[in-house]
Amino acid sequence: MKKENINLSNAAVKNHEELWPNYKSKAIQTDPELIAIFDNWAFDEVITQSSIDTKTRVMMIMGSCIAQGALTEYKMFVNAALNIGVTPIEIKEIVYQSIAYVGVAKVIDFLYASNTIMLEHSIELPLENQSATTPENREAKGLELMKTTFGERIEEIRYNAPEDQKHIQYNLAANCFGDYYTRKGLDIKIRELLTFSMLISMGGTDSQVRGHIQGNLNVGNNRETLIGITTQLLPYIGYPRTLNALSTINEITKQ
Repeated sequence: MKKENINLSNAAVKNHEELWPNYKSKAIQTDPELIAIFDNWAFDEVITQSSIDTKTRVMMIMGSCIAQGALTEYKMFVNAALNIGVTPIEIKEIVYQSIAYVGVAKVIDFLYASNTIMLEHSIELPLENQSATTPENREAKGLELMKTTFGERIEEIRYNAPEDQKHIQYNLAANCFGDYYTRKGLDIKIRELLTFSMLISMGGTDSQVRGHIQGNLNVGNNRETLIGITTQLLPYIGYPRTLNALSTINEITKQ
């Protein structure tokens, strides 16, 4: 993208070029006014409004795109991720973890798209295994990580679950946390930020957003980080979901 094509700030050009070097946007030809508005905002102003680093920002946008079913934008950001040093394993871990929150019916298209882009970049598939559990210990390991993230109240929740729903509590420990969260490739702080990003992007997940805001705080992601991530997602999720997320952050952090 060249600045002279449309009225873009130097920072917007620089930040866009960092993600997509020498990329020629078709929208510049058809909608130059919109590109000027959006890029000056999303790739200049919004980026300066928090201290989130580029790699984390891109990874959270990828998770957000999956949650929204935004395949075209996701593919753009997979290419951006590879350009700025996000590893293939990190990309795959974002996709794998999203299954627990978004569902495989939606995620499968993103998995195939990721594979196609990786092959285009001469990345050999399959990647190295990242599993850190066995069929025998996945529930125990998952439950241990749930307690680290949400505290001992998890035991009470499991105990008080109706008998005909205790299998869901088992699945949360063994599958959601045991199969996905314990995996190598991403640390717990990034995984919780990803979950937060996906939940606020989906909408209709108020209870889960509250729980994972507290989970983020428990694993070391503070209020500033959560607001920063929400700010960086604003161009991709819109104002209503952004304001809802900020309201819940204020509620949980008592501000």
